[in-house]
Amino acid sequence: MPTLPVIRRLRDALVLLWLVVSLTFVLVRLAPGDPATMLVPPTASAADVARLRAEFGLDAPMPVQYARWMGAALTGDLGQSFATREPVTRVLARAAPVSLGLGLASLALTFLVGVPIGMLQGARRGTASDRVLTVITTSVFAMPSFWIALALVAAFTYGASVLGFPDWLRLPAFGIRTPGAMLTGWNSVRDVLRHAVLPVAILSAIGAAGIARYARSSVADVMRQDFVRTARAKGAAPLRVFARHVLANVMSPLVVLLALSLPGLVAGSVFVEAVFAWPGMGRAMLSAIAARDYPVVMASAMLYAFVVIAANLAADLVLPLLDPRRCAS
Repeated sequence: MPTLPVIRRLRDALVLLWLVVSLTFVLVRLAPGDPATMLVPPTASAADVARLRAEFGLDAPMPVQYARWMGAALTGDLGQSFATREPVTRVLARAAPVSLGLGLASLALTFLVGVPIGMLQGARRGTASDRVLTVITTSVFAMPSFWIALALVAAFTYGASVLGFPDWLRLPAFGIRTPGAMLTGWNSVRDVLRHAVLPVAILSAIGAAGIARYARSSVADVMRQDFVRTARAKGAAPLRVFARHVLANVMSPLVVLLALSLPGLVAGSVFVEAVFAWPGMGRAMLSAIAARDYPVVMASAMLYAFVVIAANLAADLVLPLLDPRRCAS
């Protein structure tokens, strides 16, 4: 890809990130609720509230607050949490790996399960198996993540205990580790994996259902193309036609979808983390919003925006390498 279009796309990505962050700053400041009022005790006086507002810099006009925050953010200083009084970078450093691990595990399972199902449906479109899988994937994709989370907790945590299921089927419902358990080595890893089964299963199921629908549509469209019918008419084996002609043409959109799915999984994990009490970015952001903890909200929003924009940029730059016909666009 030529250098100039790459530079132009990088510039556009930076401008878009700035616009998202700036709009978020304004909307957060305009939202009802005063952080100082929420943090002071009920017996605090108006002077105490004013003193805390001045300490947080909330007594300055909004343009001044924006200039201060943007200037500090450009130097890597994301400020200090209003609620915990610790650096925001420390809050993110503690929460981001949890969400990243949850998102990556879910993303891997999403494509490992969703793509084969979608390709099977596309290759056998119109058959009974295609119709059954379409009903299943559409139903799962339409279900809210928090509803599925509560249903699985009821089935594999409380229900499994009441019905006397084996211990390996009684999955933990909350937290990332067993409270009070002093586990080390493999036992500690196994404990974390057991706690991750339900959250990962929920995100993977919803993601795989969406990917399967997309892969089915892509494969079905390619299977109707003239070059596929020509290859079949020449006597090429079905597996060879599918591997050489169909896969080659659906690979580009699937790679783009892979890049665009990561932000969706990270954002979708907000509700899952809240239900399962996982100490990730989603839970940290929800707590910050409830407490009007502006620095944490801004840093989280900036991180989410960066992930989404970076994923779009990566897909935009990789696509011409997979499909040279797009290099001129």
